Amino acid sequence: MSSGVTYAAETLDKVKQKGFVQCGVHVGLPGFSIADSKGQWGGIDVDLCKGIAAAIFGDATKFKVTPLTTQQRFTALQSGEIDVLTRNSTATMARDTTLGLISAGVNYYDSQGVMVKKSLGINSATELNGAAICVQPGTTTELNLADWFRSNNLDFNPVVINNPDEAMRSFLADRCDGFTTDKSGLAAMRAAQASPDDFVILPEDFSKEPLGPMVRQGDEEWFLLVRWVLNAMNEAEEYGITSKNVEEQLKSDNPNVQRILGVSGEMGKGLKLDDKWAFNIIQQVGNYGEVFDRNLGAPTPLKLERGLNATWKNGGLMYGWPVR
Repeated sequence: MSSGVTYAAETLDKVKQKGFVQCGVHVGLPGFSIADSKGQWGGIDVDLCKGIAAAIFGDATKFKVTPLTTQQRFTALQSGEIDVLTRNSTATMARDTTLGLISAGVNYYDSQGVMVKKSLGINSATELNGAAICVQPGTTTELNLADWFRSNNLDFNPVVINNPDEAMRSFLADRCDGFTTDKSGLAAMRAAQASPDDFVILPEDFSKEPLGPMVRQGDEEWFLLVRWVLNAMNEAEEYGITSKNVEEQLKSDNPNVQRILGVSGEMGKGLKLDDKWAFNIIQQVGNYGEVFDRNLGAPTPLKLERGLNATWKNGGLMYGWPVR
């Protein structure tokens, strides 16, 4: 797809010239990307965008967001309307090989599930034979739903609705018996209800959903930058470097910490960045654990456990590649 090549090998230079990074995000998903009453955007996907800005400019505020629906998101990246898609999008082989785009890493390991009203009185998705299920079009969700029901010899009626809020309203109004999306999204929608306990997220996992940023193919320089922003945030958590102690950690005699924070090793050079690029990310945005806790963890309405998104040393899948 030639549209992915038009902007190849130019993204970092263009971002530096205009003075900010433009990130495509969800139109409004608590914990991932959502605007508050003052129009300030927050969430783990927005924090990743801020991390990219901090790495490039030493200033995490030098970013702008473009809210995108599931159907707009890839076109916006292909056309150059955005520099990077930091939107909860699943990395798949088809997306990496047919869109002129490429996944740069994972910032949230998720799985697809289905939510029902507690009043329905069911405890398993296997009890949903013949049910109407609200689902968004143009998503892996739509395909996974059909695959799961077919493989379990069950029938269902898809109620296809483009806007997630509208789909949720349809579910609340009993136009469908269940609502399906990534379990993190279901948790966010449940938390937003007046009586969250009236809703049940059923235990079945319909899929693996590795969510993370995407960039255009043909621009390895930009791809590497986005990939290593993610790795640096994970490495920082593993070595106990936080936004609160990062200044103090500059004095650490641990060679790994020294390289991450730019004290030694000239680790910014290959990325065309200042050696303090990762220091700036951690100081201004935080490590991965801080970002997770602030947006999704126990102090938030979502109250999501780290689960698969814990560090590898704590039984999760988050594993930062060595900054060395």
